[in-house]
Amino acid sequence: MLDTKTKDEIQQAYRKFLAAKELKPRYGQKLMIAEIAKTLGNIQLDDEERRTSDGHICVIEAGTGTGKTVAYLLATLPIARAMNKKVVLATATVALQEQVVLKDLPDLLRYAELKAQFRIAKGRGRYLCLAKLDRLLAQDDDTQLIPVFDEEVLALSAKDIQLYGEMTQRLAQNKWDGDRDNWHDEIEPSSWQRVTTDHRQCTGRKCSFVRSCSFFKAREELDDADCIVANHDLVLADLALGGGAILPHPKDTIYIFDEGHHLPEKALNHFANQTRYRSTIRWLGQGEGQWPSLLEPVSDASYFVQLSLPMEQSLKAVRSVMEEHLPLLQSLIAGVERNGKTARLRFEQGVAPEALETLAAQLQDVFGDLVLLLQKLNREMSTLLEDDYPVVPRVDLENLYPVLGAWLSRAEANVELWANYANTEINEKFPYARWITLLEFNDVTDFEIVCSPILASRALQQDLWSECCGAVVTSATLTALSSFDRFRYRAGTYEDSNYAVVPSPFHFAENATLDIPDWTIDANAGVEHTENLITHLPDIIDLKAGTLALFSSRKQMQEVYEGLPREVRKSILMQGSESKQQLVAKHKRRIDEDEGSVIFGLASFAEGVDLPGDYCSHVIIAKIPFSVPDDPVEASLAEWIEAKGGNAFMEITVPDAAVRLVQACGRLLRTESDRGKVSILDRRLLSRRYGRALLNSLPPFGGGIR
Repeated sequence: MLDTKTKDEIQQAYRKFLAAKELKPRYGQKLMIAEIAKTLGNIQLDDEERRTSDGHICVIEAGTGTGKTVAYLLATLPIARAMNKKVVLATATVALQEQVVLKDLPDLLRYAELKAQFRIAKGRGRYLCLAKLDRLLAQDDDTQLIPVFDEEVLALSAKDIQLYGEMTQRLAQNKWDGDRDNWHDEIEPSSWQRVTTDHRQCTGRKCSFVRSCSFFKAREELDDADCIVANHDLVLADLALGGGAILPHPKDTIYIFDEGHHLPEKALNHFANQTRYRSTIRWLGQGEGQWPSLLEPVSDASYFVQLSLPMEQSLKAVRSVMEEHLPLLQSLIAGVERNGKTARLRFEQGVAPEALETLAAQLQDVFGDLVLLLQKLNREMSTLLEDDYPVVPRVDLENLYPVLGAWLSRAEANVELWANYANTEINEKFPYARWITLLEFNDVTDFEIVCSPILASRALQQDLWSECCGAVVTSATLTALSSFDRFRYRAGTYEDSNYAVVPSPFHFAENATLDIPDWTIDANAGVEHTENLITHLPDIIDLKAGTLALFSSRKQMQEVYEGLPREVRKSILMQGSESKQQLVAKHKRRIDEDEGSVIFGLASFAEGVDLPGDYCSHVIIAKIPFSVPDDPVEASLAEWIEAKGGNAFMEITVPDAAVRLVQACGRLLRTESDRGKVSILDRRLLSRRYGRALLNSLPPFGGGIR
């Protein structure tokens, strides 16, 4: 049970925070603190400080305005300190990380008078690699002989050379810390890719630049932190490395996952594997012809010379198998019905044709041989760097190491993919989606082969929930149709976890109305529904106010825009015309200048967009946001449920739509003083049986629709 001392510390900290900020206690916030404290306070540890009890996970839904950040930090920090555990707070994005570090945490610690050291944690890919930058500027980058990815073939532009020179200058003047997010301007992904690294390419503590390395400087600061602010992707990357490689080990950690509804989807992305077939053939061919020149600098090390011929043979073997079976992929994808511009072949229930399984088994073997050789080279290279091998100049070793590491990563990824395709027999407990997409760019075509688990639950249970000391998962949208079943199903949290919903401080019935106009029709009548919107939207859009109109398809959004009168179109800012940030800024500027403004947006505007007060007094939702039917993972999940005798539409499609609908409606009220209206222009909410369940999942808006 939670000891009296820690309970008193939490209560006093909350009172001090409220008094200092001149705030009144919020009922939902108090409940959230209590639920988290109850869950974490019941965790039992043995003499070695390992968790011995279950029920260590708190899943809590709290709407906008609850004050979630204050609640989960106030409850968790004192308990973690009492248990001698670290807190890892994981947000959905880097932007949210920085908000917590720069504003939320300093405010809380100051006003609540809590003591805690906190640091931000990012992956290597967010930091500059000085070794790579040095090689690029010296124009002595032999790694370009064998590019790991196709884009690395591109020569440096004058703009890139200027950028890298400016980076060097700002580092020398202590005007930049090597963090991509702290650079004064947006950096193109292709330009950044050349000067960053990953765990396979990084020589670590053996690097000549380690004392000045931005990543290792940031990493060292984590050791003394009580609270580490990370993001979901970094936590998942750490778990994939066994846990404790980047962040504290899970057994020593209490995790907080803010915007936790993103966690299952993020996890799926980490567990998926893919390769581009023709790109891989090109990559192997480039290496095969230039392997001797790559090893030239280390030719005095006999071990590398001995492996040179086997490496050439291995590269030829892999490329030969891939080229021989290229017609197989062409025949499989031929005749596939295109969805828009994309031709995609999804294998029913994940079962691939026997010929593809045979090819996969062959590629698993030959890529496996290549991996063994690369592992030997990497180990030898690591030893030489460790021992400061006198025969080979250190700079040559450091130039070659990242190339070998990148090659090993790519070869290992291929082994994992082809091992998955070598046996595609249906696995009832751990089903997979498998598909091939035809990629076309100008006159170049390629085949992207992908496999992905259709649920992240098993992997999250194995690597996260069973290992961690404790966890808090929170978001405004964790329930679907008034149940946590959807989240538990996808995320793998246990039935005996603590699930709670705390009330929002917003007065929905008094501050907002929900309207389904009489003129609406069922949105599955595609052309007629679009014409219906064109006819009636001018009647409900106030051109002197702030409006957000959300569409489920770009095609319908564009058709509606083009069909509206010119006077209405003048007030519309449509997604795709400029960046999301620029569009929102322009919208706010119009409202500030007492002009009306309407945003036409897609799914990305239905979540994470903050338009408080007059910036948005009307949210228009064109149709129920059912998922796109051609998503291969969602289609495979539906297929799997149907095969087990379930109803995929009611078990997956409707709950998913309910979550998206709540998120879309959540764009309206962002503060307790906001007022406005939500209009949903899809009659199916009233005409279909599932419509009642969707309506009941929405906040209790006024307007009498229930």
